[in-house]
Amino acid sequence: MAGQVTRRRAAAQVFVDDVAHPALDDDVSHHLARVLRLRPGEVVVAADGRGHWVPCRYDGRRALEPAGEVVAERAPAPRLTVAFAPVKGERPEWVVQKLTELEIDCIVVLSTARAVVRWEGARADAALGRLRRVAVEAAAQSRRVWVPEIRGVLTLDALEPSGLALAEPGGGPLGAAVTTVAVGPEGGWTSDELAGDGARQIVGLGPNVLRAETAAIAAGVLLGAQRAGTVCLGAG
Repeated sequence: MAGQVTRRRAAAQVFVDDVAHPALDDDVSHHLARVLRLRPGEVVVAADGRGHWVPCRYDGRRALEPAGEVVAERAPAPRLTVAFAPVKGERPEWVVQKLTELEIDCIVVLSTARAVVRWEGARADAALGRLRRVAVEAAAQSRRVWVPEIRGVLTLDALEPSGLALAEPGGGPLGAAVTTVAVGPEGGWTSDELAGDGARQIVGLGPNVLRAETAAIAAGVLLGAQRAGTVCLGAG
């Protein structure tokens, strides 16, 4: 708890390759000096995105001086995943930003039968790279020390079946055994996708039909709240 307080009260958080010898690149240095306008001596947390972090003093230019011991925090358990089919425009970036703030551990971009937007080849590589940058920025802003994994583009069959549920209007409650929620495209799932090789678990995210991006965030909220113990979503 003390470590979390230290991180939240710091003037900023940045990600570096080596927390024992934190070095700032040009973009991060510019952000601290010109955007946040930090003053020399202010506390900045340097993290590696893999659970390690250290409080540092900012020198006002390009250097961080460690001001404490390196802290190692375990990854939250159980590991939570939200998978979604990409939609038009900048909404996939918004989804990744919000799921990162909600402490989802793995975010998967899906290939589905009725998807209007399809990421393939070089387009997929560029889009996934952009999403990974968004995740890093959102993790720093929300003071996460574990950066979520961004995977894709995958089919439903490539997801681990244990703990998997598909979001569908009219589905059952999201029980404690669910650790992965897959959200379909704007056109919905096909009957084959809903069934899979057997009877896939179907969960509902509310009484109304949600936009694809809204459903992904709703899934993240429910999964995160269940893991944190702030709500009890049942034992199933």
